[in-house]
Amino acid sequence: MQQESAELIGLKVLGWLASDEDIFPVFLGASGIAANELKERAGEVEILCAVLDFVTMDDEWVQACARATGIDPHDPMRARQALPGGAQIHWT
Repeated sequence: MQQESAELIGLKVLGWLASDEDIFPVFLGASGIAANELKERAGEVEILCAVLDFVTMDDEWVQACARATGIDPHDPMRARQALPGGAQIHWT
């Protein structure tokens, strides 16, 4: 996956996360970022990485995000791997 595609997926995941009244406050608390700062920095790769790292911690969140956004459930992890600091997993 190319970085540009990964960033677009990250933005979709962020949109879903921001719309979830239960999970969004957990993300804000865990990340230490204020909602207004998140809004200002939403397109930054560092923020998108944090969002993808957070959401991919829980399979139920990934599935809910995929259903809501229409992305493949594997796309959040693929996107994270394509962004800086993402681990490349090679299956044998």
